[in-house]
Amino acid sequence: MNVSRRNFLKLSGGSLLLSSLSIDLAPARSYAQTLRIKNAKESSTICPYCSVGCGIIVHASDGKVINAEGDPDHPISEGTLCSKGASLFQIINNPTRVMKPRYRAPGAGEWQEVEWDWALDEIAKRVKQTRDKTFKISTKSKVKGKGPDGKEVEAEKEFVVNRTDGIAHVGSAALDNEECYMLQKLLRSWGLVYIEHQARI
Repeated sequence: MNVSRRNFLKLSGGSLLLSSLSIDLAPARSYAQTLRIKNAKESSTICPYCSVGCGIIVHASDGKVINAEGDPDHPISEGTLCSKGASLFQIINNPTRVMKPRYRAPGAGEWQEVEWDWALDEIAKRVKQTRDKTFKISTKSKVKGKGPDGKEVEAEKEFVVNRTDGIAHVGSAALDNEECYMLQKLLRSWGLVYIEHQARI
């Protein structure tokens, strides 16, 4: 019979000692075998931190996240997570987590909590004001060409540009291709030319 050192200690010392003390281990064994994610709702998501897009399995019970771990079926990460992705559980269940938008008025020293509807309306209003104030339909630029006598001349020409230089956008690496496509269409329709992405910075 092939008995390992661990099994030998289990069979001899541990069981003998506990049986001599008359300790019933059945409740402890049954408790240890139940998983904390038993009966929890399982859903899959993508890590929000970088452009890799690792898969995460999230378990929730009674509306609260009780576990987050790497998704072994995800084709990119295959169940692995970096330190930031592995810390998602702690971020979600953090008592100091900011749950509502905050606003600091010009000249004020303190941030105040505001409602989402107010914050989104304020952002939209300021984007519209900035776009209207800085929108250029055309711009003049110097171009070189040849005159009637064949000599090179420099002239000022007007070009239609339909753009705004007053707004820039930095995209999130957590967006998928379709979201990036729609966002790009929206930003170009506003006339933005300064469009960057987190993964390139």
